[in-house]
Amino acid sequence: MVEKNTVQLDELDRQLLELLQTNAKRTIKEMAEQLHLSTTPVFERIKRLEKEGYIDRYVAVLNRKKVGLGLLVMCDVSLKEHNLDYIQQFETAVLQLKEVMECYHIAGAFDYLLKVVVTDMDAYQRFVKEKLATLDNIGRVQSYFVMTEVKSSTSISVHP
Repeated sequence: MVEKNTVQLDELDRQLLELLQTNAKRTIKEMAEQLHLSTTPVFERIKRLEKEGYIDRYVAVLNRKKVGLGLLVMCDVSLKEHNLDYIQQFETAVLQLKEVMECYHIAGAFDYLLKVVVTDMDAYQRFVKEKLATLDNIGRVQSYFVMTEVKSSTSISVHP
């Protein structure tokens, strides 16, 4: 579903977004050469894509193991009660937890799915005991320890 007030992407926009997702440090000149365009239209397209919200931000994706975060855990959380105040309190609190990389409100067997990165099992135990378990309205926490990352990507396919 396309958001309202957005322009449909054409093939050049899609190619440009693919290039940016694989290496946003490419120069405008390098991208223009790959797209067989001059630099001005490439620059203008990027600015339009940023302005229209297709590009949220530019980031460096770090190697978590190189920075000492060797344990990746998927953690599902069930709340005791589901009124709006409790949901907002939980979501606000999770935003403050630096160990939580991603948080999804889920429909199904549990309420939230968290992606957590920490140094090791001891650090995860401290995270659960001293941070997660101290949040109001936590009913149940179930942890799944990742043995192998089979696929991890930040790229979204923009081709239909």
